[in-house]
Amino acid sequence: MFCPKCGGQNPEEGKFCRSCGADLGNVSAALSGTLPVQKPAFYMDRKGRMRSNDPDEIYSSAIRSIIGGCGFLIVAIVLFTTGVANGHTWWWAMLFPAFSMLGHGVSQMAKVKRMEKRGGVANITQPTQITSPPNAALPPQQTNWAAPESRYKTGDLVPSSVTDNTTRHLEMDTEGKTMTLPKQ
Repeated sequence: MFCPKCGGQNPEEGKFCRSCGADLGNVSAALSGTLPVQKPAFYMDRKGRMRSNDPDEIYSSAIRSIIGGCGFLIVAIVLFTTGVANGHTWWWAMLFPAFSMLGHGVSQMAKVKRMEKRGGVANITQPTQITSPPNAALPPQQTNWAAPESRYKTGDLVPSSVTDNTTRHLEMDTEGKTMTLPKQ
């Protein structure tokens, strides 16, 4: 498998890229066909507004709407009974937002109940997934590397190391590792 970040080749069961360290868990799951389909957290309603698909958020919004509707209903009743600010003539205007908010809250509560019954997802249309043949866009599994007896000399292109002249004087042990300076 190839890393989507740097393009380096990695083993099929690798979890991280050997070159750049990128997480390859989703890549291997996608290649094997076991990638879990995630349900969207938000969706667009009919009017193009973003709406939450989380039952907890919908439930909290329903509670806010019901409390707001009850507040408008209480204000309407207080205006009708006390007549403050000539409330006897316009108390009924407070009923419009009161019943609108109460209705919205009740409908959201019903939506949460429906979502719990169906398994936690709102009844919205999911985008269709495009299926393609497996590994169609990936590079070939085997890479043709330049043979050692090639006419290309890559050593000519690499500048000499700063430590080349300093490490030549060190003693080598039996395993080919440097140890110390030679004794004089």
